[in-house]
Amino acid sequence: MQLYNQISSVIFDALYAPFGHDFPAFDLLLWPVLMGVVALIVFKYVSNQGAIARVKKQIAMHLLEIRLFSHDIRQVLKSTLQIVGKNTIYVSHNLLPMIVMLPPMGALMVQLVTHYGYAPSEVGAVELLHLELDPASAQLAGDVSLKLPAGVSLDAPVVRTADGQVYWRVRADQPGDHVFEIAVGDEIFEKGWAVGGEARKIPVKRLRSAEALLYPSEPAIPSDAPVVSIELETLTRPLAFFPDGEGGILLWSFGVSILAALALKPVFGVTF
Repeated sequence: MQLYNQISSVIFDALYAPFGHDFPAFDLLLWPVLMGVVALIVFKYVSNQGAIARVKKQIAMHLLEIRLFSHDIRQVLKSTLQIVGKNTIYVSHNLLPMIVMLPPMGALMVQLVTHYGYAPSEVGAVELLHLELDPASAQLAGDVSLKLPAGVSLDAPVVRTADGQVYWRVRADQPGDHVFEIAVGDEIFEKGWAVGGEARKIPVKRLRSAEALLYPSEPAIPSDAPVVSIELETLTRPLAFFPDGEGGILLWSFGVSILAALALKPVFGVTF
């Protein structure tokens, strides 16, 4: 998980934002279209194109049978069952290319969200820093301490709960890419906070679970650590003509890639 995030970050940090993060339109248009092109290439060379074309014709034939013999209930039921069977075959032919495409395209969309989905907090903002301990280590909550970076102050006393939740209300006094140091027993965990300045890749969460694949801006928490997650409230970056936020960017990227694939399908001679 951590290696996957590191590799994807090295690749896409070098490729994204060639004109700076103030110009998201370039990446939000180029990369979804390239996703569609890559999907066509994968389908062409990984899937059984001949088999897909045949099964589509067979499905169309059975649909025609339903129209022609609509008065014959037995024939309609038979054709319907055959369509279900052929659809199962059709889906099976599409599984392998989808599996091949998932890792790189997932990384591409997640990195788009990481680069353009969030905005730095404003100077003077007060946010909630939340640490969650593993239930087996909840008793360590009393031993958790926070070292504040320069330019950040504590706005309220720390709150600890019996089930291992620890909360700090922190204030951004100065701009910068601040790093908190949280001590849990003998272990130190860091968490970044982007405050002020230009648009850039923003740290959001550090997680121990597989969900860490969705937040590659910071290292995942080691699987044997007593900490489950460290989160800091973040702002959604408004993107003007594009859908913003995590869901907006993911839906936009997926939708544009599909439209690009459909539009360019004849050019690549792909059937799906």
